[in-house]
Amino acid sequence: MNLIEFVDLKLSILTVISQIFIVLSFAYFIFIKKDDKGVGKFISKHGLFLAFLTVLAATLGSLFYSEVAGYDPCDLCWYQRIFMYPLVILLIIALFKKDKGVIKYAMTLSAIGVMLAIYHYFMQTGLIEGLACSVVGYSASCTKLFVMKFGYITLPLMSFTSFAQTLVLLYFAKSENSK
Repeated sequence: MNLIEFVDLKLSILTVISQIFIVLSFAYFIFIKKDDKGVGKFISKHGLFLAFLTVLAATLGSLFYSEVAGYDPCDLCWYQRIFMYPLVILLIIALFKKDKGVIKYAMTLSAIGVMLAIYHYFMQTGLIEGLACSVVGYSASCTKLFVMKFGYITLPLMSFTSFAQTLVLLYFAKSENSK
């Protein structure tokens, strides 16, 4: 197994774990939230840090794919990066300053990223038709599959999952902040 295959597998496993976390979080907010003093409280207390780790991993993953693996990002990948990369800086500053006031801004960037990533995923998997990015410039085609793991995980789905997990973690942190 070469380095690219190794990273593909590890990031795909992290994606699946994150997707399970997102689903369990929705169940938590529907059924448990009011009476919880355990895991939910822990995640609420450390949500900002966990969100930072999520966006840092996503940013490093995206840089690995473009700089080490040599995958040219398409236009939609660039747009997703525009919303992901600032989150690293925003959240690290928030952590050092202990300022949870940035959560609403980080949630906005994440929500836009979720929409871009899911559109890109649907376009890449053929669920919707879109204009091929390579038609409008010198980038790779937005429909080109660089990664396909477990029959459904692609780079845009990894991006979507990272943005969605960041939203969930920031929501936990926001709910802790409002107590």
